[in-house]
Amino acid sequence: MEHARTLQPSAPVVARTHLFAVMGAGLLWGTGGLTGVLLIDRTGLSPLAVAAYRLAIGGALVVGWLVLSGRLRRLRFTGRGGRRLVVLGLLAAWYQSCYFAAVSLTSVSLATLITLGSSPVLVVAAESVLARRRPDRRTVLAIAAAAAGLALLVGTPATGDPAAALGGAACALASAAGFAAITMLGARPVDDLGPLPTVGLSFCVGGAVLLPVAGLTGGLAVGLDTPTLGLLVFLGLAPTALAYGLFFAGLSTVATGSAALIALLEPLTAAVLGAVVLDERLGAAGLAGAVLIGAAVLTTSLRRRR
Repeated sequence: MEHARTLQPSAPVVARTHLFAVMGAGLLWGTGGLTGVLLIDRTGLSPLAVAAYRLAIGGALVVGWLVLSGRLRRLRFTGRGGRRLVVLGLLAAWYQSCYFAAVSLTSVSLATLITLGSSPVLVVAAESVLARRRPDRRTVLAIAAAAAGLALLVGTPATGDPAAALGGAACALASAAGFAAITMLGARPVDDLGPLPTVGLSFCVGGAVLLPVAGLTGGLAVGLDTPTLGLLVFLGLAPTALAYGLFFAGLSTVATGSAALIALLEPLTAAVLGAVVLDERLGAAGLAGAVLIGAAVLTTSLRRRR
């Protein structure tokens, strides 16, 4: 028994592993934007269709692995667990569709700024209400720095029709609320399903909801050539199945507010990939924003490790 206990990792090691898992999720999410752009340019798919394929393929890949490994047969979950999977799938479809609705009404910069900038605020606010205590000063400063950095990184949103801008902002806030709800629920698993089964089964639900909507609004037709299939598989695997599996695994010890802040590695990674692959220029403001986001994430991460 003594020997068995020594083989188990200590709490700090587990916490550090989960922290790196959330960071890895943010980095992998950052590859989704570039992959989506390349897929849209190659196939002409609508952004909503790309989101639908992302959820459906990501969920199908995980479920396929669960079937081949025999883990699916060993899963035991109650009605409560089944309802949780359905809710997570609907939330994933909700925040994806609301985000792309915000993009269509306004711009990518405004949708990204409001969605990702308000998600940590919503999570921390919900945590404060549930725990009946105010957020500490360091958390507030980290959120403020991250929001300012995000504004500098994505640029000044283009102004247009005030009604469209207002509608787009509302859709972006709805998207942020969906991601915040997924983060809160992901930290409270039921039936010991584990991160990967939760991702696979719930995203199959989300994909089943979004695919008909995308088919009716913009079509789902796509060529089955090797490069296109490679992009689709990568989109479903790296920034979806693996990223959300890591994110849900990390939520077992990483506070939800911290996880939402660390998720801001997504636009930072996307900006770096855009500069390297697409030759996009960040500029002085973008670099300053990247530094602010990095500082906010580092502050949050160091605090959790202590």
